[in-house]
Amino acid sequence: MTPHPLARLSAAEIDAAHDIAAAAGLVTDATRFSYVMLREPDKSEVLAGTADLPREVSMLLTELGSPVRVRSVVVDLRSSTVSEVDELDPRIDGFGPTLDEDFVLGDEIVKADADWVAAIARRGITDLDTVRTVPLSAGVFGYGDEVGRRVYRVLAFQQRYPTDSAWAHPIDGVVAHIDIDAARVLRVIETPVVHVPEETGDYLDPQYTGPLRDAPKPISITQPEGVSFTLEDDVLHWQNWSLRIGYNGREGLTLHQVRFAGRDILYRGAISEMVVNYGDPSPTHAWQNYFDVSEYQFGRLANALELGCDCVGEITYLDAVVADDFGAPRILPNAICIHEEDAGVLWKHRDDFSGSAETRRNRRLVISFFVTVGNYDYGFYWYLGLDGSIRLECKATGIVFPSGDSGERDFTTPLAPGLGAPVHQHMFCARLDMTVDGVRNAVDEIDVQRVPISADNPWGNAFTRRATRLRRESEAMRDAAGHLGRVWRVSSAEALNRAGEPTAYVLHPEGQPTLLSADASSTRKRAAFAAHNLWVTRYERDELWAAGYTVNQHPGGNGLPRYTAADRDIDGHDIVLWHSFGLTHFPRIEDWPIMPVDTAGFVLKPHGFFDRNPTVDLPAESAACHPAHQHHH
Repeated sequence: MTPHPLARLSAAEIDAAHDIAAAAGLVTDATRFSYVMLREPDKSEVLAGTADLPREVSMLLTELGSPVRVRSVVVDLRSSTVSEVDELDPRIDGFGPTLDEDFVLGDEIVKADADWVAAIARRGITDLDTVRTVPLSAGVFGYGDEVGRRVYRVLAFQQRYPTDSAWAHPIDGVVAHIDIDAARVLRVIETPVVHVPEETGDYLDPQYTGPLRDAPKPISITQPEGVSFTLEDDVLHWQNWSLRIGYNGREGLTLHQVRFAGRDILYRGAISEMVVNYGDPSPTHAWQNYFDVSEYQFGRLANALELGCDCVGEITYLDAVVADDFGAPRILPNAICIHEEDAGVLWKHRDDFSGSAETRRNRRLVISFFVTVGNYDYGFYWYLGLDGSIRLECKATGIVFPSGDSGERDFTTPLAPGLGAPVHQHMFCARLDMTVDGVRNAVDEIDVQRVPISADNPWGNAFTRRATRLRRESEAMRDAAGHLGRVWRVSSAEALNRAGEPTAYVLHPEGQPTLLSADASSTRKRAAFAAHNLWVTRYERDELWAAGYTVNQHPGGNGLPRYTAADRDIDGHDIVLWHSFGLTHFPRIEDWPIMPVDTAGFVLKPHGFFDRNPTVDLPAESAACHPAHQHHH
């Protein structure tokens, strides 16, 4: 049976893609595979139901050696042929993401280096078996000996016993820059911070936590008649909603062909990129900026979710299939969690004239996954509402990145004796390929507007909204403005509602700060997507990456700046919204030793998409509301 053109890659297909590349002579013992993904066919062909589309897999092949060779390759599974090979120049294009083996090798390289060992010893540590090294993506900072070389910057932590939290003991004031392929340390940089924080951060140690409190009494969430959704071959149906679930090792969860009552809303939604940019200018931390999607492939880092902990209630799990560095399929068990949640009151009214009193409860369908990238853990939750709303919530938790506390307070927060945490941001970019009632859409920026007193407004009570059509890509790099209630409306260029206006969905941003790195900084050149909350581009099949395809050690200007350079017409065409949003994290003492969840996200709401409240047809709860189990005091 032919898979749907957007169906997730199976383990057998990943194996086949590897074998086709090998048969074409593209694979040696030194070859590593990254970004092994379904190359989705052109949207127009999928929507037209074109039969017999090619089933293509795109991948980045890195051939280790001197010099390192990097190629972007596309294979066609149907014809068992290589359809594209694109040679990249690492000096200009950067490299693929980190490789699993690099973390082992990085540890060996620094521990064999006399200068680094001496620097660690100056901080009172001679037992290297207690030292946990963290080789981190290097960025681009003008070091001539790093151009065209695969480089890491290595920080170190001490773990004194097996369950000790190494993050509590940063061996700060020392960073090694290493050339991973030449297996050598390029330089060791030291600052005067020489103490290693002593206090445990072991949040499972009763001596640290103190006696545990009484647990809250259980809350039981049951659906005795089962769930209200159906899932077949990754296609989900629930309460007028239908969509296809996708997953890959780079982005993780992807949503496809999201429809309500058969009407198109969103063709593809995913997190295209995220960057964590640190704001401590000291030499050991100033370079820290991590692109967790492209440099670490966070889709491969998904947790196996556990019932009762990660997801509560009647849960449906899906395993994810990704490719490892050798192009072999790997199963991530229980990576995707699907369930329904009660979401409070949907609508309610007690009518004094008619005597009716009606309430309907809201619920939402939740599709989620959770990843661990080193110290941080991120959950991504897509919520579909009964009212046609789509919400994405990103949850950040885990361990804040620690540093030795130098006593400097502008850029770090003290957490524990001798321990600090640098200020930083978590900037996400959602790629939202919109199809609001078809592929011809337009975007308006809508702001509230005060109206001066005049003959038309004698009491001065009037206020209104002003809509500005974004006509070209150059006009559509926009920032949120909370004081103006700014939203962005995506409307159909074809369909009208019964008021005679275009059917539309509106993007409601949270309006938190955009990227705070300086204009000329390396971080801002590489993470330009995060400098604006909104970008709009013309749809182009392979334009999927907010910061570009190969981000690791790329000098910058790739992704959205390059896509929008053509300044295409976006008014009434097939368009893609890119929404950058995130958390600006001035760590709190309360974020230590493990951080309570903080959230960032956005909402897409129907605005004239329906001709009335789409939930008036929702029946009352089958167990009619009644005042049972009341407690009177």
